[in-house]
Amino acid sequence: MIKLFTDTSANLPLNLIHQYDISVVPFSYSINSIEADYSENTEFDGKAFYEAMRNGAVVNTSMVSPGTFIEFFSKALDAGNDVLYVGMSGGISGTAYSASIAVEELKDIYPGSKISAIDTLAASLGEGLLVLEAAELIAEGKSFEEIQERILRRRETMCQYFTVDDLEHLKRGGRISGTVALLGSLLNIKPMLMGDPDGKIVMCGKSRGRNRALDALAEKYATLALDKKADIAIAHADSESDTEYLIDKLREHGFEGNCLIEYYEPVTGAHVGPGTIALFFHGKE
Repeated sequence: MIKLFTDTSANLPLNLIHQYDISVVPFSYSINSIEADYSENTEFDGKAFYEAMRNGAVVNTSMVSPGTFIEFFSKALDAGNDVLYVGMSGGISGTAYSASIAVEELKDIYPGSKISAIDTLAASLGEGLLVLEAAELIAEGKSFEEIQERILRRRETMCQYFTVDDLEHLKRGGRISGTVALLGSLLNIKPMLMGDPDGKIVMCGKSRGRNRALDALAEKYATLALDKKADIAIAHADSESDTEYLIDKLREHGFEGNCLIEYYEPVTGAHVGPGTIALFFHGKE
């Protein structure tokens, strides 16, 4: 049997985590130096979290250690399962490297078991959609090797575009300079960012005003979408009305599938900030 693991960043709702029996290795984070509990059994209160950030709460996050991965994976291996971890991009977190260290150590301890860690080159629901695809392949009875090959291939077409409401959070994370953040705020500039082929976050455009930024996300979908009947996902940091606006625009551009909508999970959300909206779909490139 294949036991599927992911991490907090995958941003999946509890009902899907339980439906597919996915184990979530938790990132740790704190709010105003108070440790928060967020795991596969914890319902995330996104509205309260982002409201706290708007009111000045300081959120600190940390990556998952190799030891934590070993602890989680070992339990599944001891039960006679093979282990497949589909996780957060190594381009924005050292967690992927931690997972790879854990896998190499466990291969020596469990030589008869199949153990693998896949770097999705994605985060939030970009990662989550790939996790769900792996879960469905497991349910279909596909082999360990077939699932690995499929997810590694599909990660290359996962498009991740997002816009933020406040440039200050990107400045704190070192994504943009203080000067750019100041000018952007004064001119009401909303950047478009994307996950690049190496899984890093890069700026790929800018718009003046919120609605124009959302229109630009929809236009990216219109240009790049591989199959407009396929499911997509939107993660938002307490921006429900703007999410509805974006979905309407996507429908205007021919989107016919289902859309998984979730509050941005706290670990990634802490770095992009309240008001962020991210769109995830499989594209032509």
